[in-house]
Amino acid sequence: MASISQLTQFPCRVLSPAPSHHQKSSILPLNSINFGQRITGKPYNSVHEFNRVRPVFLTRVAEGDEWGTEKQEEVEGGAVAVSEEEPPKEETEIDSLKKALVDSFYGTNRGLSATSEARAEIVELITQLEAKNPTPAPTEALTLLNGKWILAYTSFSGLYPLLSRGTFRLVTVEEISQTFDSESFTVQNSIQFAGPLATTSFSTNAKFEVRSPKRVQIKFEEGIIGTPQVTDSIVLPENVEFLGQKIDLTPFKGFVTSVQDTASSVAKTISSQPPLKFPISNSNAQSWLLTTYLDEDLRISRGDAGSVFVLIKEGSSLLAP
Repeated sequence: MASISQLTQFPCRVLSPAPSHHQKSSILPLNSINFGQRITGKPYNSVHEFNRVRPVFLTRVAEGDEWGTEKQEEVEGGAVAVSEEEPPKEETEIDSLKKALVDSFYGTNRGLSATSEARAEIVELITQLEAKNPTPAPTEALTLLNGKWILAYTSFSGLYPLLSRGTFRLVTVEEISQTFDSESFTVQNSIQFAGPLATTSFSTNAKFEVRSPKRVQIKFEEGIIGTPQVTDSIVLPENVEFLGQKIDLTPFKGFVTSVQDTASSVAKTISSQPPLKFPISNSNAQSWLLTTYLDEDLRISRGDAGSVFVLIKEGSSLLAP
């Protein structure tokens, strides 16, 4: 068993009355000068008596310490475990640029309604991100390219006629996406439409080939028109206002219920049909795609017409409203 003299060989530090601002946190027993002395000043009679008395520890936390805040925990036998809290992760410059870029898309309808000023700001942010691309060879990191990417912005004028349909109330473009599968070397472009009575989609399936560390060649093979998903419910309000008067619609509910039953039957019949597929045999139905920025939740690509596409990975926090 260790004697009192052996115990006093453990290193300890004397608590100074006025620690400096930058001094590290410390913890030590009040009787650190002499383990054989009680706090009351009376000596211990034996080693057994010393072991029965739990040493008293004092914790001092120095604020503003350049190494962060320390935490001390007293453990079995009077030992002290010291742990340092890591400071919160600071937002990087890339994170700030990505958020600024996504914020700049607000009100642009994926680029269709962007003003010249907004376009200039977007181009500047895209250029800055491309200069800090963390994946300089995207085609060598195909697993990072894998998955579904949602189109957030484009300068491709070929999509504008399609996007302009979303300005009408009857039909809206719900989503435009691109899905990569590196195992089968396939890519699918998809557009989802929504109307008052049904939703549908149009997709193209293609194969891609790696042509350089940043560029892939895409050859379209098949087009798919999704089966319309007809809604089987009609919601009728209690009343409507017409020319300043409220019109009670309660008497029409019985008729609507009858129509809804018919609509439900039609919806099930249509929705059970397979999608319409057709081959794309045109030899010119191909293009290339250059990826100039890629990380786990943002991708910037440029097409062969000089257009730019900004896509966000499905499930990314950047898609949150």
